[in-house]
Amino acid sequence: VQLQASGGGLVQAGGSLRLSCTASGRTLSNYVMGWFRQAPGKERELLATILWSAGITYYTDPVKGRVTISRDRAKNTVYLQMNSLKPDDTAVYYCAAKFRGESVWNYWGQGTLVTVSS
Repeated sequence: VQLQASGGGLVQAGGSLRLSCTASGRTLSNYVMGWFRQAPGKERELLATILWSAGITYYTDPVKGRVTISRDRAKNTVYLQMNSLKPDDTAVYYCAAKFRGESVWNYWGQGTLVTVSS
């Protein structure tokens, strides 16, 4: 699976941004797609996941209530809509994919930088 992330940029605090991740190379029906981020000096952290086939979503506490993960099957694209952005959300955001049932994320996009100014 090849993943291409886009949509990052500079946004003011309180603003919104939508990230996109387009997948190619394989049918995603048995995959889980996820969004991670890594801030400077911090470890990469999971933000949200979506089961491609059923659209079941999961969010972690740092972003719960502020982000929405979704997918467009026709476009083979997963999105991360982020609202009420804070300076602490500044990070490189990555999309990733793993086969359903596995614990290791095998496939990663190149990352897209989100900078939130105060």
